[in-house]
Amino acid sequence: MSAAEAFSDGTAVITGAGSGIGEGIARHAASLGMQVVLADIAIARAEAVAGEIRAAGGSAIAVHTDVRDPLALDALADRAYAEFGDVRLLVNNAGIETLGFVWELSIERWEQTLGVNIHGVIHGVRAFAPRMLKSPHQTYIANVSSIGGLGMMPVQTPYILSKHAVLSFTECLHLEMQLQARPVSVSVVLPGPVATRIFEDANGADDAGLISGHREVMRDMLASQGMTPLEAGRVILEGIAAQEFWVSTHPDITAGMAQGRAHHLAGLTVPAMNEQMREILKR
Repeated sequence: MSAAEAFSDGTAVITGAGSGIGEGIARHAASLGMQVVLADIAIARAEAVAGEIRAAGGSAIAVHTDVRDPLALDALADRAYAEFGDVRLLVNNAGIETLGFVWELSIERWEQTLGVNIHGVIHGVRAFAPRMLKSPHQTYIANVSSIGGLGMMPVQTPYILSKHAVLSFTECLHLEMQLQARPVSVSVVLPGPVATRIFEDANGADDAGLISGHREVMRDMLASQGMTPLEAGRVILEGIAAQEFWVSTHPDITAGMAQGRAHHLAGLTVPAMNEQMREILKR
């Protein structure tokens, strides 16, 4: 089924929808005819996007949501169902980047990163899944990991490990939904290079030297080589609508990363930096 068919009506809830991939998904879902709930801690951004969707004739609300707080996600679910009724599509997208050596990052930054990137996904599912399971209609849950969830990278450790966790969580969730024998489709989204502001918003350890250089290289790479968030949103919604488990913005890159990961695990090879990593880190 195409996204135009699956998402021509109904309600979509997207976390981290005030910018980047979440914004792209929200805008495209609204253009297809969905009522959209944009959840974000950056409420001014979310309100601006929701306002533009409404101005274009769509239906959207913005809800201030700190996904680190399980009760905030419960409140988001209550608001979405009260405002628009059954939720057809849930996209747990909110995520942040953190840069630095693991021993230099503060307790607060570790807890913030893992809270947003991992617990936000877990409690997003927990808050919405019970009602989605009761729906007589086909519903969809998509958790946003990353191609980083198939690899490794120094000085991005909190982000990389969190995306591995999201992938593992979603694999297990997919199995659990199979046991329910209900029309709930589960997908994991593995974005490749998308021109978002994730590295502009990234914090972490002392932003100098290698860390600062890494931030600049990654930010410039996304800006120059990344697809637009709106195009990413289109690709992602097509994959979710087709009930694909693996949804990628860049299938060739994802396949290469998966093959590399499989080779690493099958051979029990020692973690090592490849030439691409070295090139990024030395700039």
